[in-house]
Amino acid sequence: MEIERVKLSHFRNYDSLDLTFGPHINLIYGQNAQGKTNLLESLYVCGTSRSFRVCPDKEMIQKGYDAAHITMDAHDRHASFTIDLHLKQNERKGIAVNKIPVRKISELLGKVKFIVFSPDDMALIKGSPQIRRNFLDMEISQINQIYLKNLARYKHVLNQRNILLKEIKKNSSLEKTLDVWDEQIILYGCGIIKERKLFIDRLNSIVYDKHLDMTDRKEEIMIDYEPSVYAEQFADGLRRSRRRDLEFGTTHVGPHRDDFTVFVNDENLKKYGSQGQKRTAALSIKLSEIDLIREEQGENPVILLDDVFSELDEKRQEDLIRMIGDYQTIITCTRIEDFYFNFEGQMRFFAIKEGKAEESGGLNGTVD
Repeated sequence: MEIERVKLSHFRNYDSLDLTFGPHINLIYGQNAQGKTNLLESLYVCGTSRSFRVCPDKEMIQKGYDAAHITMDAHDRHASFTIDLHLKQNERKGIAVNKIPVRKISELLGKVKFIVFSPDDMALIKGSPQIRRNFLDMEISQINQIYLKNLARYKHVLNQRNILLKEIKKNSSLEKTLDVWDEQIILYGCGIIKERKLFIDRLNSIVYDKHLDMTDRKEEIMIDYEPSVYAEQFADGLRRSRRRDLEFGTTHVGPHRDDFTVFVNDENLKKYGSQGQKRTAALSIKLSEIDLIREEQGENPVILLDDVFSELDEKRQEDLIRMIGDYQTIITCTRIEDFYFNFEGQMRFFAIKEGKAEESGGLNGTVD
């Protein structure tokens, strides 16, 4: 799978942009606040309908304009296709694939499969449970359309159940209708729990060896799935939690409260790991996603690396490039002189300044 070309209009700080990418490593370089991350974001948004940053759609529209437009040409092993995405200030986004409107996100998600590396990846280890749930949902949804549909249905039922819980406090006779929503939330929730467990089991089988390689065989990693309730116990857990749910007007049991913990050498990395250990663990997890997607889908994902190399020493840079060398990769950095590796024969270089980009001569090129 490869992205061939992207065109932007009034996206973030870009008036307009038209770039053609190479099939291997594409290096985007320039000073801070010039638009490097914005470019990666545009690709991800076009392929998934959402930003890897936490922001509303209207923030991605250039100031002074009512809409932004992204066009991305890509191909997989079966066919070429074009995705068009319009962001609008006061309307829902519009998406089309080969000029056919997309009515459901499930029709878009997975067309282009992305793995994003960024300095924020350590939030997977030390951030909130919501961050880790979002990670699970996005990665599983890219390879499993049934999961994506169950997740959407679960969120809808959960929202309706929570509304009903609040209404019951005003009208207790409504409690008899709660059983109908409980049946639905159990149906979809059990599917989510089972798929999350399967995903983490598969991820563990890959990440263990990768992490050993990245730590000179010194550190053993394990990801422990921590569901709010196991699938076979969901009905009983929901029943026992009903009084509490009614008291507080919210649902306390279900996959919307799941989490996972990363252990290194049997120690909880969030509590006891160093910054270096957390960074390496996050990197190992992301690298393992690549193999998992390839095994599941028979497609290579597109790798987006946002200013990651500045945090890695020479060995880590070499390890990372060795592991992603066969994939289309788009990298942002401030100074290409800081790179220890030399892949110029397979690399294309793009200099970015103030929302404008042009292909350059690589290590011999300059940013004006």
